[in-house]
Amino acid sequence: MPHYVDTVDGSRYSLDEPRWRSETGRPLWIEPGSGLTPEDIDTSVPTLWRYSAALPVPVQHPITLGEGLTPLIDKDWGVFRPLFKLDFLNPTGSFKDRGTSVMLSYLRERGMTEVLEDSSGNGGSSVAGYGAAGGMDVTIFAPSSTSPSKITQMRSYAVNVELVDGPREASQDAAISHSDKTFYASHNWQAFFLQGTKTLAYEIWEDLGFSAPDSIIVPVGAGSSLLGCWLGFTELFHAGMISHIPRLFAAQPLNCSPVDASFTAHSGHVPNRKVLPTIAEGTAIKKPLRMVQILAALRDSGGSSVAVPEQDIAVALERLVSAGLFVEPTSATAAAALDILLKRGHIAKSETTVVLLTGSGLKASNKVSDLISDVRDHNQPGAAS
Repeated sequence: MPHYVDTVDGSRYSLDEPRWRSETGRPLWIEPGSGLTPEDIDTSVPTLWRYSAALPVPVQHPITLGEGLTPLIDKDWGVFRPLFKLDFLNPTGSFKDRGTSVMLSYLRERGMTEVLEDSSGNGGSSVAGYGAAGGMDVTIFAPSSTSPSKITQMRSYAVNVELVDGPREASQDAAISHSDKTFYASHNWQAFFLQGTKTLAYEIWEDLGFSAPDSIIVPVGAGSSLLGCWLGFTELFHAGMISHIPRLFAAQPLNCSPVDASFTAHSGHVPNRKVLPTIAEGTAIKKPLRMVQILAALRDSGGSSVAVPEQDIAVALERLVSAGLFVEPTSATAAAALDILLKRGHIAKSETTVVLLTGSGLKASNKVSDLISDVRDHNQPGAAS
């Protein structure tokens, strides 16, 4: 029977009672389930809820806005044509809707009517939107430096947004300080969020005719999309539905790359790599809560990590937008990692490679416009090198 598990001391908790941490204050985990066969997919449902049989508990009345079933398209990328998973086309403009739909549906069915979240943008927008759709009261604690477009989106859903000065961690601390009164529905802490992001794996599997790609490149901050992919493909592998788990590659901006620093140091402890501001604000997390699981997923899948310089992110952003894919800089981090992984020989032109595009450029349209203008100006004949 599935349980919440504290992976440090092994303590287990029933899924009947919503929890966001263990008695000792650590994040909880739900082990991979038994997986699905194609016959288990409810093809009458045009959302990620077609994979509801893969969830550890049944959800009778999901909160849904039409999330999932995002396009998987191939695009020319110089010397080869990778596949791009357009998860920025989810209802609130990011992949976070996968986790939010499942997490809030689970919580609402267990009596939760009011929740807290902390977010630097997309997570808060998603919880705000799905909370509104589900008739739940929501408070979001967000860094005061959050993109104005994302703050506007959150407030448009008629939720309470509290701006917190200081680093990203300060908004998390503020939310936790209020969690004794209101349930903390954190997309980083609450384990059912990962049960939603694992539908990425099932969807890619279905997209590819019930087979697995060779590699998946994911922009990583807290790691929920990468861990979701690992959970879903692990379940499919154990069910005998695929012959291998795809190699997972974590793409981070060099300016904030704790996962890459830890992976390359072969340690669960983050080496002292300087943290600087980055245009990929969605990945700007200094100390990912689930670092141990992220590193294990990379190694278990035979993947690795990539730290991408800021200019490479901007160039990749311009290439994506020029190809019609209007994404935010965080997504461009994964696209920029393509070139690095090719040069390293970690991916091959003959293989099937999926690049996850996680957030819409509409969330940061002014920043996107400025960045691509700078790249294009630099590329003009006669421009200074």
